[in-house]
Amino acid sequence: MTKTRVLILGGGFGGLHAALHFDKTIAAEAGVEVTLVSRENFVLFTPMLHEVAAGDLDLSDIVSPLREMLKHVCFLEADVESIDLADRHVTVTFGLIRQEKRLAYDHLLIALGSETNFFDRPGVEERALTMKSLGDAFVLRNQLLAMLELASLVEDSAARRAMLTFVVAGGGFAGVETVGALNDFVREAVPYYPALREAELCVVLVHPSAVILPELGESLGRYAQAKLAERKVVIRTETRVTAFSERGVELGEGETIAAQTLVWTAGVTPPVVLRNLPGKKEKERIVVDETLEMPGFPGVWAVGDCAWIPDAKTGKPHPPTAQHALREAVHGAKNIVAVIRGKPKTPFVFKTIGQLATIGRRTGVANILGIHLSGLFAWWLWRTIYLAKLPRFEKKLRVALDWTLDLFFPRDFVQHLTVHGIERVHRRLAYLREHAVIPPPREPDADAGRARPKPKQ
Repeated sequence: MTKTRVLILGGGFGGLHAALHFDKTIAAEAGVEVTLVSRENFVLFTPMLHEVAAGDLDLSDIVSPLREMLKHVCFLEADVESIDLADRHVTVTFGLIRQEKRLAYDHLLIALGSETNFFDRPGVEERALTMKSLGDAFVLRNQLLAMLELASLVEDSAARRAMLTFVVAGGGFAGVETVGALNDFVREAVPYYPALREAELCVVLVHPSAVILPELGESLGRYAQAKLAERKVVIRTETRVTAFSERGVELGEGETIAAQTLVWTAGVTPPVVLRNLPGKKEKERIVVDETLEMPGFPGVWAVGDCAWIPDAKTGKPHPPTAQHALREAVHGAKNIVAVIRGKPKTPFVFKTIGQLATIGRRTGVANILGIHLSGLFAWWLWRTIYLAKLPRFEKKLRVALDWTLDLFFPRDFVQHLTVHGIERVHRRLAYLREHAVIPPPREPDADAGRARPKPKQ
């Protein structure tokens, strides 16, 4: 029997919630095969990423394994290499030596999110750290501790200042939450380094506009600026990072901040694999109609950061936020189910409920249904709402326990990845690439790719 093949690209908020809807509706049906492709075998709860970087949460606290969450949807860990809308198939690559596999589809749901946009600034992509993935948070935490360890050994004052200067580019949600967490982390760590003084630390936030957090409005943005300044964060508004070199972080008008750490949160762009995709684009995002389907390409749908979804009420696109992405994904999945069952599609309608951000040390800002909140209550609200949205009860319990213990005990300043550890990883990867064996091609298995039923408990 010919199956209807539904293929989901991306395992973020959008891809996961679409897969969960299919899991509860059509994925178990004999005539349907649903497959989710993601580069990681887990979903990352990105709103709490800065807390991992600052040591407030453990790495495993904010990730949930996709294979455990999906009962009937097949999961493949691979990178999307190309999408052929004419031939209706997707090519994915996997493994260290990038083997290829072709996946055909009848319905394609693109939920690939976004990637960091470096705007071709010299040295930024090569030298700067980012905050988009679990690995980014892990690397940032280790970079902060590595700089403190090195600075405690260095006698040259100029070199020490550069090691103890940390610059964050971008004053949006990611940048503000990162700089707040980073500032708390390094200032709490310094007392454990007798050779260092807190006065030697310098944390800088660079933002191109006059006020940070423009999404929340000017009043909350100025409140956040004042609070960060109280905590000794240097805020450089109406300034852009133009390059990152061995001399430091270069700003406009020829100014340079001597620093060895730059965290880049200043922009995102849709994935490269979507750039050559046919169809209409707006700012590199895939334009879809109000039902989330690509005009001119029946059976191809897009949701989340990579999609340009019109809002009939405002005439503008829906913003690329997590609360929109997960609702777009569920609605797109509902429309796909409707098409498969011969029912009519419905338009996507949703209005932003609110936006929240933490700015470090039990302080937050929020705009909930037009009501502005700030301070301790906004911080508590942030934690309460995101704890409720965190997938799986087990993770909620772990995070709640970690936050409770944080009230009574100091955080751990453990450097997980040292120079010796990095060298071992490089040697291991080089060995695996050199000795990798490509298995010979074989006839396709009729049962390959199908989801296995979960064992009974």
